[in-house]
Amino acid sequence: MHRDKVLHKRIGKLLLERGIISEEQLNEALELQKKQQQEQGRWRLIGEILVERGYATEEEIITSVTTQYAVPFLPIESYGIDEELIKSVPADIVQKHVFLPIDKMGSLITITIAEIPDAETISDIEQALGCNVEIFVSSPTELRRAIEKYYGEK
Repeated sequence: MHRDKVLHKRIGKLLLERGIISEEQLNEALELQKKQQQEQGRWRLIGEILVERGYATEEEIITSVTTQYAVPFLPIESYGIDEELIKSVPADIVQKHVFLPIDKMGSLITITIAEIPDAETISDIEQALGCNVEIFVSSPTELRRAIEKYYGEK
């Protein structure tokens, strides 16, 4: 992924600007995200929370992200995940940044995410993996299900 495509607007702000959610819904989701992180030690994506609450659909989130950042959509269930690649990427980094490694060629690793990460997150992932990162977008539900399948639940 080119650095110029890095998220300049968080997904919540993007959905707010597109009229998909209200400011109250975004604030509620952000508070719930913070509370769950403190109580359960589990980081949830804002998109996951918004879908769970019925404030946005996964399609609205995916369309917003792929349109705004020109990042292609990848349905995980139709893609063959390399088990050796999964074993080579530590679960803690995957669960911390909520992504799934799907392919690797040389020093380029392809990952799928549900929300475009900021530059610091991409840098953390690249440093942890020792590779440059190429990003695709998947639905929050499908991504979480795949992470739990390959790495276990956190």
